[in-house]
Parts: sequence; structure tokens; C-alpha cells
Amino acid sequence: MATTSDFRNGLCIEFNNGLYTIVEFQHVKPGKGGAFVRTKLKSLTNGKVIDNTFNAGVKITTARIERKTYQFLYKDAAGYHLMDNTTFEQLDLEEGAIDNPLLVKEGQQLDALFHQETGKFIGAELPPFVELKVVYTEPGLKGDTATRSLKPATLETGLQIQVPLFIDNEDILKIDTRTISYVERVKTNL
Repeated sequence: MATTSDFRNGLCIEFNNGLYTIVEFQHVKPGKGGAFVRTKLKSLTNGKVIDNTFNAGVKITTARIERKTYQFLYKDAAGYHLMDNTTFEQLDLEEGAIDNPLLVKEGQQLDALFHQETGKFIGAELPPFVELKVVYTEPGLKGDTATRSLKPATLETGLQIQVPLFIDNEDILKIDTRTISYVERVKTNL
């Protein structure tokens, strides 16, 4: 058991007969009345985000979540196929099990989340940043680095994002998986 003072981003709790992770929280001490904690909770089963307010000091049940590193092998009509890096067991996931599947390429590492008491698969998390190659984008012009104009680019997984004008085909980009946005061009040692 824990209390609201133990809240932190990423903490998994049992709430309303489900498993939720704390996305965001804020302790509030109004001038009148008791303190409380405003939270945004993300369901680990269906991905929905809900707002909830807890009174300060309320006891909550934390859920024990086990993370295992898996390698993404391939995707077919049956879903996604992952392999445990230590035991080489394969895990077959249905279509909606991975958030932002267009950020995943073959051979990439992801974290699979399991509820420790039941051993049930909860979800798969991508690393915060991934590196993907640009397959197609309109050519940029020399001197286009000074403006903040953007153009569409198609990445190797089929994802289309907005990138600066100086990005060319075959460039490798660092992509933020939380916002699905361009971060920087990766320098390659040729």
C-alpha cells in the first residue's frame, strides 16, 4: 500500500478494478479545505486517459509491473511478433498492442510490460527516441536552413512527418516517440 505522497510519473496503480499508470499529477493545497492530488491516469488495458482527483493521504494499491526487453521481428496478418532477448521465446501480439506501430522497424528493441502477479501481458513501450531513414521527401534548396519552414517526409516504416527543408532522401532522423516529431538529423560515420 502507498499513499498519494508516493505518486510519481510512471507509477502503476490498481484503480477501479483496472491497471493505470500515472501520466501527470499535481498536489494542490487550496486556501480553504483539505489538500488533494489531481491526476491524469492512463489505462494499461485500453489506453484511455482519465482525470481523477484523490484526497491527500488516501491509500492506494500499487501494481507491480515487470519489464522485459524484446526485439521486434516482423508484422503479418496475425499481428506483431517479438522475441525475448534472453530466452528467445516468441511473443505474438494483436494489432493494437503497440502504441504508434509506425515507429517500429524490424530488429528494434522494445519493453514488454507484464503484470507481475498474474503474468498477463499489458502492453509494449517504445524507447523515447528511434532512428529512421527518410525514404522520400521533396529536395531542399541550398540556404533553406535559416527558416523554420517544414515539409512532409516519408520514413522507412511508412510514417509521414514534418521535417525541416534541409532534410534529404536517405538521411537518418532521430524521432521522438512520445510526440511523433522530428528531433534532429543523425550524423553517420561514412
